[in-house]
Amino acid sequence: MKSKGRNQIYKLSGKLKSYIMWPLYVGIILLIVTVVMYVKDTSCGNIMLGFVMLYAVVYGIMIFYLRPGIMHEMIEFSSNYSQVQHQLLYELSVPYCLLDNNGRVLWMNRIMMEKTDKKKDFRKNIQSIFPQIKPEVFPTGEDAKEMRLAYNGRDYLVEMKRIAVDALTQQVDIIETEQNNSFIAMYMFDETDINMYIQKIKDERFVVGLIYIDNYEEALESIDDVRRSLFIGLIDKRVNKYFACGSAIVRKMEKDKYLAIFRYKYLEKLMSDRFSLLEDIKSVKIGNEMTLTLSIGVGTGASDYAKNYDVAKSAMDLALGRGGDQAVVKDGEKTLYYGGKSQQMEKNTRVKVRVKAHALRQILEPTQTVLIMGHKLADIDAFGSAIGIYVICRRLGKKAHIVINDVTSSVKPFMDRFINNDDYPRDMFLLKEEAPEYVDSQTAVIVVDVNKAKMTECPALLDICRTIIVFDHHRQSSEPITGAVLSYVDPYASSAAEMITEMIQYVEDGVKIKAFEADALYAGINIDTNGFNNKSGPRTFEAAAFLRRHGADVTRVRKMLRTDMAEYRAVAQAVSRATVYRDAFAITVFDGEGVESPTIGGAKAANQLLDISGIKASFVITAYNNIIYISARSIDEVNVQLVMEKLGGGGHMTIAGAQLTDCTVDQAVQTIKVTLDSMIQEGEI
Repeated sequence: MKSKGRNQIYKLSGKLKSYIMWPLYVGIILLIVTVVMYVKDTSCGNIMLGFVMLYAVVYGIMIFYLRPGIMHEMIEFSSNYSQVQHQLLYELSVPYCLLDNNGRVLWMNRIMMEKTDKKKDFRKNIQSIFPQIKPEVFPTGEDAKEMRLAYNGRDYLVEMKRIAVDALTQQVDIIETEQNNSFIAMYMFDETDINMYIQKIKDERFVVGLIYIDNYEEALESIDDVRRSLFIGLIDKRVNKYFACGSAIVRKMEKDKYLAIFRYKYLEKLMSDRFSLLEDIKSVKIGNEMTLTLSIGVGTGASDYAKNYDVAKSAMDLALGRGGDQAVVKDGEKTLYYGGKSQQMEKNTRVKVRVKAHALRQILEPTQTVLIMGHKLADIDAFGSAIGIYVICRRLGKKAHIVINDVTSSVKPFMDRFINNDDYPRDMFLLKEEAPEYVDSQTAVIVVDVNKAKMTECPALLDICRTIIVFDHHRQSSEPITGAVLSYVDPYASSAAEMITEMIQYVEDGVKIKAFEADALYAGINIDTNGFNNKSGPRTFEAAAFLRRHGADVTRVRKMLRTDMAEYRAVAQAVSRATVYRDAFAITVFDGEGVESPTIGGAKAANQLLDISGIKASFVITAYNNIIYISARSIDEVNVQLVMEKLGGGGHMTIAGAQLTDCTVDQAVQTIKVTLDSMIQEGEI
């Protein structure tokens, strides 16, 4: 709309302009028709001319008299429509405000003023009302941006959208805007009730808990008959009392097994106190020499009750596979661990070994080829246990191959005794690139000394082979090898070599082991126990004695495990550079330059650091092939497996490790320190 003196001239456009012009076009057509009629018949032409003149008078009246009235009505409607929009926005039940580019409030609707207790003339920055809404959270493009905040006891979903000023003022001549200037429209949606109902549904979720006593029989044996019933009663009382606070249903399924059913709301309390029942049950002492420990498996998040029970059983299997004395919570895809600080109690029974050996013999009966592999950068324990499985397969008449790529300095002396030996085939050892060529429908894969698929020497074999068997002594992780027809994971064992040595004695009578085969198995036990100083129970020495009887020579093994001068110096330098963090944790960096197997040297440095008084745990960082390797060791006070699990690794309570990628040595050191600080603060250490 433009102004000329006192007269106002309106210019039409679009469809409205075409509607006004159509009568003119019709008039021109009528005029042409009149001329044609004059040519044909004058009287008819006069009549038509009269009609056209009347049409022209009516059109003129419409253009010069009625059009201003129509335009006035349209402008009046537009003005009223704009007022209606403004009023609707002002009365909108959703809090709304308009901000400038810097977050200053330009306008609020009524409900926003009521919610914030501000007046219409409030022109301060929105951050003065909502501190969470800072300039960096404003939308930068055309897409809306959302955030959640709490205000006056209510929960809100805040939606902000940027509106370009040009879009609002491009038809207005009374103001001038700068380029890229914009407004921000902000809506607030109250989600308090929705969040309350979501939390209520979550709190009422069905939770299944399984409670197993790890060493019931062993603890009971040390109590006289008179006190046994009292001992059992005290255990029942502690378990029932612990879950009674959450209105749980607790039932004793067997003498050492309980079932608890409760709501998710109580599970949050159990997790917040880190399942204090694990420590509380250890205080039950009425003459029993052995401390009682529990394993707890909790399952929730499944679609129905039966599946929650299956999830709880899976959590319990994981807790037992990790050595017991801990709680494992499985909530959907999430797995949480609590406890597991104490040293595992070795069970001096071979019933389980005999059962597993019999199962192995049955599984291997229909197979023709067996592929054996350990973890990447195999140590002597992985190599020795692989040799043990090779001996079993040979006894059962199966053709076996060991998959190994990188041969470390500790493995090489033992491996050289099999290469170019006429008693062994040339394809006894395979590279991981060659292994898939030996796979057919009757091939079995046996994994030793590792239960993580991605850590195996050739993960591809696990995908293409139907028969998978796992033997490992590390605590089970949340990413175990799936689909195994036989999985024997015994965290009580000192080493995989110890487990396989026991298997050899039961898989078939009269199995003979050659001296250098026995050397490899003996070396595996020796290394993983640090010279029989860690986790060496009766079964460990019995296995070592069996190997000694079959020709294992202690002196010969010691010579083959000796360190060369370069590695010895690197270990000594790493130990001398160690720093003590929090007066208890030794942290150092192992420089593997010029060393044949840097990761082995790092592990040796970690072991030596434990000989220093006051050191509870040692951590050695080694950079090798663009990967940061961490070797963690302890004696008994710190569970280094829990520390390494935080970094994506695993292992044992006293021997563990992790691998970091896209990380520098300095960043790895800082990561270890931050992890230790966090675990100490949360009571995990």
